[in-house]
Amino acid sequence: MTAPSSDSGTPPTAATAVRIDLPGGRAVTHRDVAANGARFHVAEVGDGPLVLLLHGFPQFWWTWRHQLTALADAGYRAVAMDLRGVGGSDRTPRGYDPANLALDITGVIRSLGEPDAALVGHDLGGYLAWTAAVMRPKLVRRLVVSSMPHPRRWRSAMMADFGQTRASSHIWGFQRPFIPERQLVADDGALVAELIRDWSGPLLPEDADLDVYRRAMCIPSTAHCSIEPYRWMMRSMARPDGLQFYRRMKRPVRVPTLHLHGSLDPVMRTRSAAGSGEYVEAPYRWRLFDGLGHFPHEEDPVGFSTELVNWLKDPEPDR
Repeated sequence: MTAPSSDSGTPPTAATAVRIDLPGGRAVTHRDVAANGARFHVAEVGDGPLVLLLHGFPQFWWTWRHQLTALADAGYRAVAMDLRGVGGSDRTPRGYDPANLALDITGVIRSLGEPDAALVGHDLGGYLAWTAAVMRPKLVRRLVVSSMPHPRRWRSAMMADFGQTRASSHIWGFQRPFIPERQLVADDGALVAELIRDWSGPLLPEDADLDVYRRAMCIPSTAHCSIEPYRWMMRSMARPDGLQFYRRMKRPVRVPTLHLHGSLDPVMRTRSAAGSGEYVEAPYRWRLFDGLGHFPHEEDPVGFSTELVNWLKDPEPDR
């Protein structure tokens, strides 16, 4: 799994860049499911209660490769989906606002034939997991969010905290037309590797893993679709649709919630994420991973997976 060669002039396809095996040869089932007017690629391992994993930027389902195996071994049906416009899912011309993206997620739960799911989201996937838990609470059994505050907390930090605004400079850069897309795919997606390295803690990812993300970003239209949600999040802050969304997000989360964060996260400051529990009217547990950055599930997969599985199995997750 290496980065595509610019000499060939042939961009990678979803079939070759996304439908890949898990490390160690663990069997994984790739398939497409229809939901909310689009087609979504999912990678599935195991049987049992559904745990649906949602990736962030600039990644796709493969970021959860370690957790898929750990969850399956623990007796869960672990499914990692590619968000709209990313990986093997449809790249639609519109529909990248968080309310619609959350309906994608809950639609996938129904399409998988399950009554509900434990949602696990990182970064943008965490933002959408918060949203889905508010919009469709009956479909969310438990909520796990990593490296992302509650949407209202995120909005407040972006507007009032200069430190968070500076840490999120890439999101401001996404507001420019055309240029961010070109930057993401230049030199076979070299910027993707640079961002992941810069956002990680001391435990840096392997080059081979970064090559996987570079290939996926170079699938045509992925760069544009992957940053459209961030354009909506910023540009809608003072628009009627944005104000309506954030008013809607005042409704509390009423499912047990585990909130995970890396103490060295340079993208989402700890002070921005901490305090999200004020929007949860259910058992809420905050866990700070010392010495980890923005990708705790990849930087310390064993520690993250252990925390996740133990909490999912805890019948009283209020300690």
